[in-house]
Amino acid sequence: MEREHNLVPEDKLWKRFLYRIIYRADTKLGKLFDITLLSLILISTAIIMMESVPQLDKRFHYTFLILEWVISIFFTAEYWMRISVLKNKKNYIFSFFGIIDFLALVPFYLSFFFPVTKYFLIFRMLRMLRIFRIFNLLDFMNDGYLIVRALKNSSRKIYIFLLFLIIFSVIVGSLMFMVEGGRPGFETIPQAIYWAVVTVTTVGYGDVSPITPMGKFFAVILMLAGYSIIAVPTGIVTAEMRNKRQNLEKICEQCGNEDIDDDARYCKQCGKKLA
Repeated sequence: MEREHNLVPEDKLWKRFLYRIIYRADTKLGKLFDITLLSLILISTAIIMMESVPQLDKRFHYTFLILEWVISIFFTAEYWMRISVLKNKKNYIFSFFGIIDFLALVPFYLSFFFPVTKYFLIFRMLRMLRIFRIFNLLDFMNDGYLIVRALKNSSRKIYIFLLFLIIFSVIVGSLMFMVEGGRPGFETIPQAIYWAVVTVTTVGYGDVSPITPMGKFFAVILMLAGYSIIAVPTGIVTAEMRNKRQNLEKICEQCGNEDIDDDARYCKQCGKKLA
């Protein structure tokens, strides 16, 4: 995810002025703009949720429609302003926040052809992540980067773990199909695998349960295994987060590179000497 402070405004004075309002929150106008933006996001989300309630939609349908148009037009104008005031437009368009801003607009225009897609406007809630920048909570955003990097670096171990879990669930589900002998909920192997997944993840819907003594024995083993299995991905991510936390202070002041080796004296990206 690219931070917005890497974006460069155009040279024209009015564009630099707009850039300061749109991308910064260190002025009264900038903070007012951002707070207005967040308020409209909350209003838009509330409208989407209320439209799904038949009684409210029937009573306030046209009010909701007008508000959606007004808010969506504002967001469209805001998106184009964000692009127009920048020199490095691609950096914003393909950044994390740029993609989120685009996804917040697309469902509104798609709803002209596919009405049901308007409910995807709920993705606008992701724009609330800017609240960390607006209220000077960047330390919280850095913690978010830490979590994302830990998940990314742990992804291979987690994939292997998920593969093992799938194999385990298929085997146990097939055994339960044979043990239960086609009883309700275990008529087919896929149905038995569904029960195995629900059980091993400790979700336990209770809609399917074994009847035979052997089936109950397998269920007990599976439930006990579920508790230990849950601890595996948690431990993997926690260990990675601890390692990243220890290296968090090693950041290049010039380019912001965080991928720095323990014994590094120079940044591998820009070559600046590390403090």
